[in-house]
Amino acid sequence: MWSNSSVLGPCFRPTNATPEERSLVTSPWFAASFCAVGLASNLLALSVLASARQGSCCPRSPFLTLLGGLVLTDFLGLLVTGVLVVSRHAALFDWRTADPGCGLCHFMGVAMVFFGLCPLLLGATMASERYLGITRPFSRSAAASQRRAWATVGLVWAAALALGLLPLLGVGHYTVQYPGSWCFLTLGPQLGDAAFGLLFALLGGLSVGLSFLLNTISVATLCHVYHGQEAAQQRPRDCEVEMMVQLLGIMLVASVCWMPLLVFIAQTVLQNPPAMSPAGQLSRATEQQLLIYLRVATWNQILDPWVYILFRRAVLRRLHPRLSARPRSLSLRPQQAQGARLQ
Repeated sequence: MWSNSSVLGPCFRPTNATPEERSLVTSPWFAASFCAVGLASNLLALSVLASARQGSCCPRSPFLTLLGGLVLTDFLGLLVTGVLVVSRHAALFDWRTADPGCGLCHFMGVAMVFFGLCPLLLGATMASERYLGITRPFSRSAAASQRRAWATVGLVWAAALALGLLPLLGVGHYTVQYPGSWCFLTLGPQLGDAAFGLLFALLGGLSVGLSFLLNTISVATLCHVYHGQEAAQQRPRDCEVEMMVQLLGIMLVASVCWMPLLVFIAQTVLQNPPAMSPAGQLSRATEQQLLIYLRVATWNQILDPWVYILFRRAVLRRLHPRLSARPRSLSLRPQQAQGARLQ
């Protein structure tokens, strides 16, 4: 570890950020406004989701349950990390004096990894649910599907939490990052740090890639059914198209917000010669890039709820009134009447 580990906890490494520079790079008003907008957006999305489950054509859909888990995760992520960052700015505390044992830094590091990875994993889970629902439709109990969906959300949370706890078990380290207002994984050349950084980046990247693959197949299937020979008898339901549009928007937001950070983490830990010096110091350019990419990634928690709020049929029909005049469409599932005629 670094030279100050004998005096302070293992989360401190040299960043060389002066108090004047910290005041220029960070702003308490920006952090507070960012968190307030994000929390309000997610609360609005949760209220819209609650009403959609009662009045939608598919109120018990597992997709809505998974989407609710995503919005709830974004809300809690902004609440937990926002309280830490804003309180740090409000109290003007120095991390070395306020948290010499690194307990608060470790908590924030776990929260950053957990709430960062959960939306990506939930996006891949939602893509898998829509892929099975569109390409392999089958009858199932709505209540059982809801229970399975909530159990799936719980499994995603457990997997993300298990990954976030790895540095506390000796795989990697959480350290205070430039300019000294937040904690995250360490972009160092040590085996544990490199392994943890690559695991985080690869798992997030694979989640985005899996979402892209499954969503592409689902969209192709919907287009085939909609324009196929059986289109007159068997059209995709409006709610299925609506969910697919929302899922594509969530995937696009996650890709734009998170892929730059994930690629940067992988490139930095694999860089040769190492980006981090033996003393634990990164170049100022690397520190600033990490901060910028992290800020871009946090926009995911604000944009996710607006994808659902804006890409609903009620909103789209106001923008395009012709959509409301479309004949009522049928399900992807074969209709019972058609099955009776075949018998």
